[in-house]
Amino acid sequence: MVHKFFEDRIPHRGMTYAEYKKYFAEDINSTKPDNLKDEQKELFQYKKLNLVRSDRIEKNYMVSEGLSSEIRNIKEKQLWMVITEDWCGDSAQNLPYLAKMAALNPNIDFRIILRDSNTEIMDLYLTNGTRSIPKLVAFDMEGDELFTWGPRPKAAHDLIHQWKSEGIVKPELYEKLHLWYGRNRGKDIEAEMSEILSKVEQE
Repeated sequence: MVHKFFEDRIPHRGMTYAEYKKYFAEDINSTKPDNLKDEQKELFQYKKLNLVRSDRIEKNYMVSEGLSSEIRNIKEKQLWMVITEDWCGDSAQNLPYLAKMAALNPNIDFRIILRDSNTEIMDLYLTNGTRSIPKLVAFDMEGDELFTWGPRPKAAHDLIHQWKSEGIVKPELYEKLHLWYGRNRGKDIEAEMSEILSKVEQE
């Protein structure tokens, strides 16, 4: 069954997480770095590093008991759609957590669409006027929006603003951000998803 959101908005169903990871790996393996310009080489290196980050999280992360219970308690079918790209560092650090959460309940259809080939969808879910990713948007089977999350946990968002105000610029800023993600180990995204799901259940 095609979800109403896809019927109404785009002529495809997006990718499953497994399909996205395959696309991610093939994108890297099919690239010939020697043929790339300097900026493209830098982006290619980001992609390779992002794949390593995602694989590490998938290997080590287990959803907490409390959040697992909340997710398994979802009785009605939902679509969890994530807008992202494989070059996005925030996506590499957050998408594996979301995928593992969604996998706990067969009522959740977890789908991924690419930002740059679906800008008409991305522009419905801007963050402060920008196409920031990853962006999770959840719908019920009627196509009504249940909640959104992204592009990063609030604590990380606040740190980015703080570091920018201190004059910290790329690449040091992103190095500090990824250190934060590594130390946080998904605690903040779990807490935020737990709060979101509790609110949805109460509505």
